[in-house]
Amino acid sequence: MSGKRIAIVQSNYIPWKGYFDLIHAVDEFVLLDDVQYTRRDWRNRNRIKTPQGAAWLTIPVQTKGQYLEPIKAITVSDPSWAARHWRTLTTHYTKARWFHAYAERLEQAYGACAADTHLSAINHRLIVAICEILGIGTKLSWSMDYALTEGKTERLVEICRQAEADIYVSGPAASAYMEVDRFRQAGIELAWFDYAGYPAYTQLYPPFEHSVSVLDLIFNEGPDAARYMLTF
Repeated sequence: MSGKRIAIVQSNYIPWKGYFDLIHAVDEFVLLDDVQYTRRDWRNRNRIKTPQGAAWLTIPVQTKGQYLEPIKAITVSDPSWAARHWRTLTTHYTKARWFHAYAERLEQAYGACAADTHLSAINHRLIVAICEILGIGTKLSWSMDYALTEGKTERLVEICRQAEADIYVSGPAASAYMEVDRFRQAGIELAWFDYAGYPAYTQLYPPFEHSVSVLDLIFNEGPDAARYMLTF
């Protein structure tokens, strides 16, 4: 398919490899952080491998009285989270083959995150760092960069129009609410991204688990990480 490809997704904390495959598959990736924050979701947490199994790393955020606030308004409640998370990553991945090759770059990113007060800024900073490691050059932007409209599908279509996108690439979960006709009426092609078919890679602490942070893949496979993704 030719033409400008765009994806529009909420920011996540150190997302899994599929998130970065979607970024790599498009020309512009828009962080949709003007939508409502969802608790116990991927916005402020993700999983890593440990000897005891998959474990959550969660950024503590202030949500009391803010359940209806957009992601962009959510603030961190304890700035010491960044140092704790980096210590946890070091503890469980220091024996991974490529951990030390990327440790300095990621430790710097976590150090910078300690000064960020908003979840969106933290997620953006770490997504940028991981894209650089994976060699992804896709343009990253914010939904707040665009004039927004009401309605789930309407908002997506309007961002596509303003970004002059020809193709909107969506994850499969959106099929539950997407009003497909609105894209066709706007002259925008709708493409569905398929996350099926990921191969297993060398991973610490069996059994193998796909649904963990992409950092797991990077620390274990290093420069070969892209071989275990779908769009490279």
